[in-house]
Amino acid sequence: MTECTRRRVRWAGILAALTLLVTPAPAVAREEPRTPVTVPALADWSPEPGGYTYGPETRLVAATGAARRVAGTLAADLRAAGHGTVPVVGGGARAGDIVIDIRPGRTSLGPEGYELHAGRRLSVTGATEAGAFYGTRTLLQLLAQGDRVPAGRTVDVPRYRERGVGVCACYIHVSLPWLENLVREMAYHKLNQLLLELKVKSDAHPEANTWGYYTKDEIRRLVALGEKYHVEIVPEINSPGHMDPWIENRPDLQLTDADGTRQPSRLDITRPEAFAYYTSLMDEYARVFPARQWHMGADEYMLGSDFAKYPQVLRYARERYGPDATPQDAFVDFVNRVHAHAAAQGRRLRIWNDGLTGANTVPVAAGTTVEHWLDVAVEPSRLIAQGHPLMNAAYALYLVRGGFHTDTEALYDQSWDPRSFEGEKLSSADGITGAKISLWPDNGRGETENEVAVALWPALRHIAQATWGEPRPDATYAGFTARGAAVGHAPGWRDLTRVQVADGTHTFRTSGASFTAAVRRTPDGYVTLRTADGCLEVRGGRLTLNVPLQPGVEVTPGVCDPADTLQRWQPVPAPGGGHRLVNAITRMTVSVTDDGRLAQYPPDQRTPAVWHLT
Repeated sequence: MTECTRRRVRWAGILAALTLLVTPAPAVAREEPRTPVTVPALADWSPEPGGYTYGPETRLVAATGAARRVAGTLAADLRAAGHGTVPVVGGGARAGDIVIDIRPGRTSLGPEGYELHAGRRLSVTGATEAGAFYGTRTLLQLLAQGDRVPAGRTVDVPRYRERGVGVCACYIHVSLPWLENLVREMAYHKLNQLLLELKVKSDAHPEANTWGYYTKDEIRRLVALGEKYHVEIVPEINSPGHMDPWIENRPDLQLTDADGTRQPSRLDITRPEAFAYYTSLMDEYARVFPARQWHMGADEYMLGSDFAKYPQVLRYARERYGPDATPQDAFVDFVNRVHAHAAAQGRRLRIWNDGLTGANTVPVAAGTTVEHWLDVAVEPSRLIAQGHPLMNAAYALYLVRGGFHTDTEALYDQSWDPRSFEGEKLSSADGITGAKISLWPDNGRGETENEVAVALWPALRHIAQATWGEPRPDATYAGFTARGAAVGHAPGWRDLTRVQVADGTHTFRTSGASFTAAVRRTPDGYVTLRTADGCLEVRGGRLTLNVPLQPGVEVTPGVCDPADTLQRWQPVPAPGGGHRLVNAITRMTVSVTDDGRLAQYPPDQRTPAVWHLT
C-alpha cells in the first residue's frame, strides 16, 4: 500500500468517527411518570425522582393529640391490611417513617383536604383531623398495590362537602356487619355521610317495636365506628308519610279519610298528639345518634291518594293561615314544626323534595336541606334561589332490591356529576352540597344483602369519584373499574360470603329439636338446608314488602327453589361453639318453641337455638 493510499484510509476512518459523533442517536422511549392509582383519583400529582418504601422499620410520627388519633387509626388499619404492627411515636422523623401532621394554618386545604408528599419518608398534612385522615386513606390505597410509593406530591381537596350513601333499613333489617362493612368502605373512598332510615327499639313507645328494629347498643356500636372513620351517620324517621312501621299499632294517630277509613302509613298532621309522638321519637334517637342533622323524610305523603279525601287537613290549614291556605300548607306547617324542634336540639333538618309541589303559600323554613330525587314542579334552581342547601339524591342513583339498579357505566360515560339533577342540569355547583346513592328495599326478598353488595361497590366508587374530583378520570369505564380493583376493599372489611359450615349432609341438634339436612352453599354466600321433606324456609304470616317479618312464623320444609331467597340461611358461629341459623332475608334467628317447632324470632325476643352439627 502506498503512502498516499494509507493517508486516504486514515482520513476515511477519521471521517467515519466524526460522522458517528455528529449523527443523532436513535430516540429511546422514556415512560412518563404515572400518577399513582387511587379512588377518588388524584388530580394534581407532581412526580419527583425516587420513591418511598414502607418496611419493617417504619414508624408513624405524630406530635399532637389529633394527629396521634389519626395515626392510631392508621396503625390499626395497617395491621388489618396485613402490613404488620407499626408504632406511633413523637419526635423527629427518619427515612422510612410516615409523618402525620395537622396544621390549622393550611387553610387552602379546607376542612377535608390534605397534602401527601412521598420521598425518603412520607408525610400527610391536613388543616384538620378529617383532612389528615383522608390523606391516610390515600396512603392505604397506595400500599394496597405494593410497599413502594413513587416519589411525588399531591394536594387533594374535595369539590363537594357532602358525599354519601343512603340506606333504608326501615322495614327490612340489614345486618350490623353489613352496615359496618359499608362504613369502612365509605371512609376508604372518602365518603363522609351515611343516611340511615331505620327503627331503634323504643323504650318510650314499646307498641312501636315491630321487627326489624335495632337495639340502642347496636346503634352505639355503629355510631362509634362512624366517628372513628369520619362518617357522619344521619338518622331518619320518615314522616308524615311512610309511618306504618311506627303507628301500625297506634290507630289514634293515623290519618282518617272522609269515609272513616284509617291510613296506617299516614300520620294525622292535624293532631297535637301526633306531633308530640313524633318528636318524642326524635328525642329518644338523640340519645344514641350524636349527628347534628335530622332527616324527617317528608316524601310521598299523599302517594296513591290526595288531600281532598281528608277535609280536616284543609280546615287545619285555614285555621292557622287564613282562608287562602291550602292543604299543602298544613304539610309544610308540620315540616316547619319539626324543623324548629330539631333546631332546638342543635340539629339541621333534611327532607326529600317531592312534597314541595309549589301548592303551598307557607314557605319551608330557611336552612332546611332539600334532597332532590324526583322531577316535580319546583325545580332545583328554584330551591337554591329560595336559600335551601340542595343535595343530589337522583333516582338515577338508586339501587332497589329486586328492582331498578343505577346504571353506573352509563353515568360514568356521561361524565355525570352532582349538577345533573332529575329534570334539570345546573351550570354551577353553587348551593349544591353534594350527592349520594340510595338503597331501597321495595321488594325485600328480591335480593339478599350479599347480592346487593355486589351491585353496590361499583356505584359507591363512582359516587366517591364524582363528589370528590373529576367525574371521569379514565377514558373508559373499564379503566375506572380496573382502578377500583387495584385499590381493593377497605382494611377490616369482612367477607360476608364466607360460609362457616362445609357442604354435605349434617345432623343439626339443639335442646328440644334435631333435623338432618344436606347443606349446599349458594352463589351469594349463604346455604340451603335440604331435608327429606324439602328445603327449610320461612313461610306464612303477614308480609311487609313481600317479606314475612312476623316473629313466630314457622320454619318448615318447602319445595326446593334455587331462586327463593327465603330458603337461604346464614350459619353464624355462636359463643362457646355451635351455630345460630339466621334467615338471609328476614334476619331473624331460628328458635325452638315449647312444643318443639322451629320458628323465627328477633334474637332479643327469644333465645336463639344453638345448633351442634355432626
